Amino acid sequence: MEISVHTFVSLDGVMQGPGGFEEDRSNGFDRGGWLVPHSTEGQLDPIGEWFGRAEAILLGRTTFEMMRGYWSQVTDPDNIVATALNTWKKYVVSDSLADADAAWGDTTVLRGDAIEQVRKLKEQPGGELQVHGSWQLVRSLHDAGLVDVYRLIQVPVVVGEGKRLFAEGAVPATYRITESQVLAGGSGAISLTLRQAGFGSTGAGEFVVEDGQEGVR
Repeated sequence: MEISVHTFVSLDGVMQGPGGFEEDRSNGFDRGGWLVPHSTEGQLDPIGEWFGRAEAILLGRTTFEMMRGYWSQVTDPDNIVATALNTWKKYVVSDSLADADAAWGDTTVLRGDAIEQVRKLKEQPGGELQVHGSWQLVRSLHDAGLVDVYRLIQVPVVVGEGKRLFAEGAVPATYRITESQVLAGGSGAISLTLRQAGFGSTGAGEFVVEDGQEGVR
C-alpha cells in the first residue's frame, strides 16, 4: 500500500485547527477555524477525489476522536467523506484507546510501535492508506520515510502560530509536484500533489560566474 497524507496548510505551514475554534486547542492555540472563511466556491473540491482514492484510513487518536464526533452525524449517502469515514476500514494509532472506545464502523486500534505497525500495513497489497490531519503521526511517518504522497490544499492565510506540517527538525526530503491547481473562485487556494523523490537530503549546489557567464555547479 502507498501512504498518502492529506491536510490543509496555511502559507506559513500551519495545519492545526483549520475547521473550528475548538478543533484543537492544544498548546494554547486560539486561532482555530482559519480555513472556514476560505472554504466556499470550490475551494474544497479536491477532497471528494482524495477520499475516492482511499483503500483505508489511518488516523492519530486526537484526529480520530474529533472526526468521529463530527462525521458520525453526517448520514447523507452522497457525501463521499462521510461514507468513507463511517463505513470504510480505519486504523487509529493509540496505546490508550480501548477497543470499546474505538467503536466507529470498521476500526482497528494499532498499539505499540506505531512506525513498525504502519510499516507492516504498507507492505500489504492494496491501494492508498490515507492519513488525514493527525499532525504528530504525520511527523513520525515523515521522519521514518514512509510517506509516499502528500496532497495539500494551501490557503492564502498566515496563521502565525500553531502546529506546522514540516516543523523545525524534520528529516530533509525532496518531492516532485505531480498535480497542481489554483482552485477557482473563493480566495484562490492551491491544490498540490507531491510525490517523494528523495529522502535524507535535499542535495546542494551553488550559482557561480565563470568566464563572465552565470552557471551552476
